[in-house]
Amino acid sequence: MSMKLNVRIAGFLLAGLLLSACNEKPKAKKEVVDTAKEEKVVDYTIPEAWINKRVEKAKAKLEKTDAGKVVWAAMEAHGGLKNWYGNGALAFRFNYQPLDGSTQRDSYQVVDVWRNKAVHTSAVDSTAKFGWDGATAWVQAKDSTAFAYDTRFWALTPLYLFGHPFVLDGEGVHLELLPETKYKNKVNEVVKVTFAEGTGDAPDDYYILQFDKETHLLTANRYIVSYPAYFKDGGHNPEKFMEVGELVNVSGVLLPKELKTHWTVKGGMPGEYITQIDITDIHFVKDIDKDFFEVPEDAKIIKGL
Repeated sequence: MSMKLNVRIAGFLLAGLLLSACNEKPKAKKEVVDTAKEEKVVDYTIPEAWINKRVEKAKAKLEKTDAGKVVWAAMEAHGGLKNWYGNGALAFRFNYQPLDGSTQRDSYQVVDVWRNKAVHTSAVDSTAKFGWDGATAWVQAKDSTAFAYDTRFWALTPLYLFGHPFVLDGEGVHLELLPETKYKNKVNEVVKVTFAEGTGDAPDDYYILQFDKETHLLTANRYIVSYPAYFKDGGHNPEKFMEVGELVNVSGVLLPKELKTHWTVKGGMPGEYITQIDITDIHFVKDIDKDFFEVPEDAKIIKGL
């Protein structure tokens, strides 16, 4: 890992401790706040021609259907697919806090959104890490209890919980336009996302995304988890309703800094509040060594499903 990134992660851990000490509660009001920071461009870049080609391909595909047009409009409203891929790797702290006292998942992450690779660093122990290099899941930790959850499943899960609508341009993604709904006194367009067989570890997952019809911004996400390691005989958990909180401007891309998860109740509405998710220290990074996402030599390999 480069010295610059080591310094950045150390800064993350100090910031995290200060935030915990202050015990501040996130704002409930949804608004756009500009937190874009000056970025140093060094060597972690995707050629602009590649980005343009991928964006053009995504636009052509999405604009063929009514559901796709809604998703494309949302991508544009959130800053554009070109910014999403052109800014570099996405770094952030994702603190998943179940309100029933079950396992908290709190890590600093750097994600290659172009190739779907990730490295997580524990928020309490900077030597404990896990990741996904595009083909292999791994863990590097002195203490076997450092991560008391399925790290293979969690490697990219945070990205797919807060990276909508940008994560919907890949292969195997199916979109269906559902009837409009009213949420917080505003009309929302609704798109159901399903996946082709063989797409990822849990192709039976689905998302039902809601977008403000006027602004095209994401307001809510209903979803299920069907990860086979959790449901060995098939099936999935009950549907959850994830409320999208305040959006922040990160180098031109609008992303939520808070998510609130509920059980879904009748009419597709939020019921019992079950999980608080705080997303902080969000920024894009380009000064990363080329081998940053590779499996460390002394890491433990996590077997497949």
